Amino acid sequence: MSVLSTISQLWAKADRSAVRAFLLSITALAAALLLALYSGSAAELGQVVVASASALAALAIAAWVGVTLVPVLAKRTPLRWIVYKMEYRITLEGWIYLGGILLVALAALNTGNNLLFLILASLIALVLMSGILSSITLSGIEMRLVLPEHIFAGQAVRAMVELENEKLTLPSFSLRVEAAKTKQAQAAILETPVYFPYLPKHDRVQQTIPVTFPRRGVYRQEAFRIVTRFPFGFLRKARQLNLKTEALVYPSVEPTEEYLEILPGLQGALESLTKGRGQDLYALRDYQPMDSARHVHWKASARSGSLMVREFTREDDCRILLVLDPHLSADESAALKPGVPATNERFERAVTICASLAWHFYENNSLLQFRSAGVETALAPADEIIFRILGHLAVAQLLPPDPQQSLMADLAASPELFKIIVTSQPHGSIPASVWSSSYVVFLDDPAG
Repeated sequence: MSVLSTISQLWAKADRSAVRAFLLSITALAAALLLALYSGSAAELGQVVVASASALAALAIAAWVGVTLVPVLAKRTPLRWIVYKMEYRITLEGWIYLGGILLVALAALNTGNNLLFLILASLIALVLMSGILSSITLSGIEMRLVLPEHIFAGQAVRAMVELENEKLTLPSFSLRVEAAKTKQAQAAILETPVYFPYLPKHDRVQQTIPVTFPRRGVYRQEAFRIVTRFPFGFLRKARQLNLKTEALVYPSVEPTEEYLEILPGLQGALESLTKGRGQDLYALRDYQPMDSARHVHWKASARSGSLMVREFTREDDCRILLVLDPHLSADESAALKPGVPATNERFERAVTICASLAWHFYENNSLLQFRSAGVETALAPADEIIFRILGHLAVAQLLPPDPQQSLMADLAASPELFKIIVTSQPHGSIPASVWSSSYVVFLDDPAG
């Protein structure tokens, strides 16, 4: 019973506010009407200043009612879902037009000319028609935003914006879709507005636009706005759609200068681990720029007139463990100021290098495993886990120093795997048990 009584009290309070707004608006409009009648009488008596002041006061009262009390009353009408959810703003052209209406109104009230009153009524009717047509244009419109499944930072992707007109009889004109501004300071998914000149009745229209996300991470957009200035451009009306959209952006996998400096040393380490193991000749093939000179078959090269290299059978497949060390070094932690978030340019470089290496092994169809603090994937073909790895790298965060070196202790327990470790720790911090079966990329030394 207490809940019901509370609801009834709230409802009664809401009704009282609506009734209060209604009575106040009736009183104010009655006062505006009296002032308008008095202005006409004063104009007939030749009191131009009094007539003008009365007319301006009447218009001011009517405008105040329209701006403050009408929205409150509109919330109580059956059309509140259409009217109240729309935002509007008078454009520069609209203010100029309203200024013209004011001049015509003053002239009509001062002269009593019926033709001027007819012109004034037509001008006001255009404003009302503009508001009604723009509301109809925005009503019944639904939106859908489709993003690609996989998005990489700095790489343009094609996003599809679709508008659907659910009205059965009326089309919509001149619609612009844009991101609604929020209090959170974060980048919007849709930063460039999308314009739809015409949307047929009971139909849908799509537009494909290029979208680029500059950084890795999660991008969120809580709401979008559909804006129109149809038909005359006097009002800029907007309707907000709460369409929550999220995009997971992977780090860039494009080869950077730092990655290209690391790659030769890494391939040399892999070559010494894999190609040298087999002793049986498997085949001869054309020389490639990354091949070692010690595998060149000189006799076959002399016979064919081009460099030929030997391929050997492998005793087993090379299994690779890619490791991202997300912990700050002790020196970096000491340099941080209290209260300042731990953001590190070197860590972003580490994430980008890891993403590029994971993509490299994905293209080579390698057996790959990924490990970081609190994250570990199973050893599997790279094409099966590549997007799990990139998904973690998209949201990876810098962590405080780990005095126990727990991640390195775990790596020491897997001596059979060839480990590629990307870390911002100083030289000498990698245990010997890990170093012997690893290729370590120190962020202060791009060559690894």
